[in-house]
Amino acid sequence: MSHFQMGPHTHSISMELFRDNRSKVIGELQRAHVLSTETKPMIVLQGGDNISHYDTDVDYVFRQESYFTYLFGVTEPGCYGTVEVKSGRCTLYVPRLPEEYAVWMGSLLGLEDFKKKYDVDAVFYVDEIQQRIADNEPSVLLVLTGPNTDSGNVAKPAYFKGIEKFAVDTDSLFPVIAECRVIKSPAEIEVLRYVARVSSEAHKEVMKAMRPGMHEYQAEAEFLRYSYAVGGCRHVSYTCICGAGTNSAILHYGHAGSPNDCAIRDGDMCLFDMGANYGGYAADITCSFPANGKFTEDQKLIYNAVLAARDAVCATAREGVSWVDMHLLANRVMLEEMRKGQLLQGDVNEMMEAGLNAIFQPHGLGHFLGLDVHDVGGYLPHCPQRSTKAGINRLRTARTLKAGMYLTIEPGCYFIQPLLDKAYADPELCKFLVKENLNRFHNFGGVRIEDDVLITKTGIENFTLVPRTVEEIEAWMAK
Repeated sequence: MSHFQMGPHTHSISMELFRDNRSKVIGELQRAHVLSTETKPMIVLQGGDNISHYDTDVDYVFRQESYFTYLFGVTEPGCYGTVEVKSGRCTLYVPRLPEEYAVWMGSLLGLEDFKKKYDVDAVFYVDEIQQRIADNEPSVLLVLTGPNTDSGNVAKPAYFKGIEKFAVDTDSLFPVIAECRVIKSPAEIEVLRYVARVSSEAHKEVMKAMRPGMHEYQAEAEFLRYSYAVGGCRHVSYTCICGAGTNSAILHYGHAGSPNDCAIRDGDMCLFDMGANYGGYAADITCSFPANGKFTEDQKLIYNAVLAARDAVCATAREGVSWVDMHLLANRVMLEEMRKGQLLQGDVNEMMEAGLNAIFQPHGLGHFLGLDVHDVGGYLPHCPQRSTKAGINRLRTARTLKAGMYLTIEPGCYFIQPLLDKAYADPELCKFLVKENLNRFHNFGGVRIEDDVLITKTGIENFTLVPRTVEEIEAWMAK
């Protein structure tokens, strides 16, 4: 069996993983009554293409489209793949490249090379796809199109010249394949375990290297170096967030307008959210710690409040538990810890009812994780839909947990001035705020603790392996 591997020291992904994914999708299509004895449906997916930098001849580093990875594991651009639902026969279609490309790209793979590399039943050139599909006489082509509820974008259905000559179904495949991606297979779990371990070790290297006076991007560079040099992870799963000081309260810091470019000062709280990507599979881990390796009392207060929220969820989450309830549990525990620390006053249940939790944690508790960092399946048609209530409306899913789901647990506490100003101006919120004590946190920033966890029937398995308590962090950074 062929496999993907970035060297003998890295994880080996067998092509059997993708064969099993195809079988799983076929089985679910059959259960959804897409296949009957009289029909002969065929799945048709189109892979990603190279994308150039605007009008130049320089391409972005290619990353395969996630659904195409899920079924085929192919790393090259410009490909198509088909799966005959009745027989399971899998065919890959690859670009026919001119011979002169070998001068610039090295030896070109032939059809048999691709067949062996990806362990498929047949390989042809893309310019043959219409005729080859017609030879199989499918009753209908199942193409992929549907909304991504995180981005608002729609998956692009496969298109090739002549597709209009076939009956095309744009409705049946998407809800089935998206749901299949929600529950991870044993082989997928091992890839996710590996990339979480690499990312955990990379975070630990960053913590060990951290010194006041460094720039945020130097921390990012250390994470990238370890992930690629040691873990074989050519990509990260999203733009690295390396916020220090007040930047740690900017939820999606690191963007082009603030490219992790600030100097890190002695006493700053660092919030570093970074995850490597291996074979298309993502990690997403956040570590928060003081730049100088020693927590102040105020830093301990906020950090331990967030840690208590994380611990409460980790102790409670399991199959059959509502993700919405987990979010509310985390928020309630965090507010109670802040009340004990005399930053808040009054009844925590009343705070929750008023929406104070969304002032200090404006984002959801976490999200599905897999081939995308915000993985699919959060709000499929058969699932509970997004709430309009403040504090819950930011959740990326409202589903009841099932064994095999893989999610992030990432409570946070942030002192974001526009949100605090809103709370001070609201009589229903300001009565809970102890302003004279909260003033100490004007330039604090924020804390987030993010773990990647597998849901089981009896609890969770946490794949994130980093120092988490105040004592563990201080001991590790003292090295």
